[in-house]
Amino acid sequence: MLKLVLIRHGESVWNKENKFTGWTNVPLNEKGVQEAQDAGKLLKEKGFDFKVAYTSYLNRAIKTLWIILEEMDMMWIPVYKHWRLNEKHYGNLQGLNKAEMAEKFGDEQVLMWRRSYDTPPPEIPENDERHPKYDPRYAGLKPEEIPATEALKDTEKRIVPYWKSDISKSLREHGEILVAAHGNSLRGIVKYLKDMGEDEILKFNIPTGIPYVFEFDDNMNLQKDYFIGDPEEIKKLMDKVANQAKKK
Repeated sequence: MLKLVLIRHGESVWNKENKFTGWTNVPLNEKGVQEAQDAGKLLKEKGFDFKVAYTSYLNRAIKTLWIILEEMDMMWIPVYKHWRLNEKHYGNLQGLNKAEMAEKFGDEQVLMWRRSYDTPPPEIPENDERHPKYDPRYAGLKPEEIPATEALKDTEKRIVPYWKSDISKSLREHGEILVAAHGNSLRGIVKYLKDMGEDEILKFNIPTGIPYVFEFDDNMNLQKDYFIGDPEEIKKLMDKVANQAKKK
């Protein structure tokens, strides 16, 4: 049995402040650090034995992975970072409060910007210093690879090739791997693996710091998927994510 564990980074400073984050590099807060520690302890308790791990170029995911591996005494395993695992780019919404945007534009519009498959937020201007083309992390990317905004379909489009070329091959080779990334980049992977429809993925939310396991047979046929933890508590956390962008 092959096991893929996906985990959304622990709560960040902007998660707590209910801001759109996207490719903005913000740190974990104290709760986020604790979530990562708890996840590492839980994965160790469940007997996971990762041989490699993957994460994005963003500090909150990298730090979450470091903490998990430290708790599991696995900081020595290879870690691969890739921009394709970055969060969905939220364009000009980055840094703005979700509830305040819902007050201004309405719950339905903000929900579409946050969770819909094909509706991107407003683009960030090319001359804005927040544009990722000014970030040295992305200096090696082609201009067409650097987003000014993204819908989930765009995020999925950049993630699936990396899943096929690297992550899935690694899973076949090593048997158990860990991917620490972001709510929407992971939703892109989940949509692909479970062949979800657009309406179904719209309603699917991933809470911070909760390990999400996919089990495959040796031919990479999905057998089952599940979160590790108390189902009622996980449901509450998923509902909390869903309600972040509603009017106050």
